[in-house]
Amino acid sequence: MRKVKELKEMSKEDLEKRLVELRKELMKFNAQISTGTPPENPGQVKNIKKNIARIHTFTNLKKEEVKEKGNE
Repeated sequence: MRKVKELKEMSKEDLEKRLVELRKELMKFNAQISTGTPPENPGQVKNIKKNIARIHTFTNLKKEEVKEKGNE
């Protein structure tokens, strides 16, 4: 998927859009798993979850940066 460096450079809006895309993709994989159909690439579920966590981390970091700039 995306490299960490690319995620750091993305704006908050872009990160939110990417997060929505990943959640939809994860929901699709979870639906396949629940119906008993094996996903084409089972490792992809793990990667999607990791990328979602990375995006949450970067959005939180961006929020902290805004707070620090506001306190100056």
